[in-house]
Amino acid sequence: MFKGRDMISLMDYDVHEIRKMVKYSMQMKGEYERGRRYWGTHEGRSIGLLFEKPSTRTRVAFEVAAYQLGMKSIFISKKDSQLSRGEPLKDTARVLDRYLDALVARVLKHETLIELAKYFSGPVINALSDKFHPTQAIADAMTILEYLGRTEGVKVVFIGDGSDNVAHSLILAMTSLGANVRVVTAQGYEPMDEVVAQAIERARRTGGSFEIVYDPCKGVKDADVIYTDVWVSMGFEREAEKRLRDLMPYQVNGELLKCVGKDFIFMHCLPAKRGEEVTEEVLEAPYSVVWDQAENKLHAQRAILSMLVP
Repeated sequence: MFKGRDMISLMDYDVHEIRKMVKYSMQMKGEYERGRRYWGTHEGRSIGLLFEKPSTRTRVAFEVAAYQLGMKSIFISKKDSQLSRGEPLKDTARVLDRYLDALVARVLKHETLIELAKYFSGPVINALSDKFHPTQAIADAMTILEYLGRTEGVKVVFIGDGSDNVAHSLILAMTSLGANVRVVTAQGYEPMDEVVAQAIERARRTGGSFEIVYDPCKGVKDADVIYTDVWVSMGFEREAEKRLRDLMPYQVNGELLKCVGKDFIFMHCLPAKRGEEVTEEVLEAPYSVVWDQAENKLHAQRAILSMLVP
């Protein structure tokens, strides 16, 4: 069902498949917490980490996960490869295909992943593009399940830039798992139409729901999960001033959280810009689960590699 498949976007995975990924990630974390640190199921396999953007959590988690499965991981920076000198991407992909069993790529443009998958025969895994961050969403779903004990009927609010890559993947994952997903954002920052269409369809199948709300206080009311991400992602620096101005009413701070009216958890994929999308008091509060969320990237990415790499 999974072996040899790409993970370019969660739109390529059925709701039942996403549920299985989350379940297996939880299972592997349980083994980890019981003391297991090495699986060795993929001895002799090699994976490449082709990164066009900086990374801390995603890169380290993939390298550790690969080691724990017995794989050799090779980091390939664009600036240190022949891509920086103009080698066509398809040529690089075809050569790497002769060396590697899988390719994990963090790219500026989502189209790069599509081209890599065309010329690389093994699994191509999206470690972040400008449109999606699927491995993050599996870790996020794990975290919600871990803290709330369920995903069905959970009210998940993403507040801030609704067109964000993390938001897109979170929407797809959580509607697939029966959650009630609400995006709270400003005009012009709504999720992509194709994500909205998929979210509505997935929610219909799983008993969840999806909506977009523009009023911050109304948007966070009765939330079980409050989630935000940076407003100026890599590649959007030229729009920084406008984005900060447009999205400041959606900052997650103590005053806004008074509107929730019940217990909740706060999530952020990190890195966070304290004083922009979130305040220090929120990030460091007892209801913040961001550090467990960050750890879960290791378990989710280990599960994804285990399931996809032959």
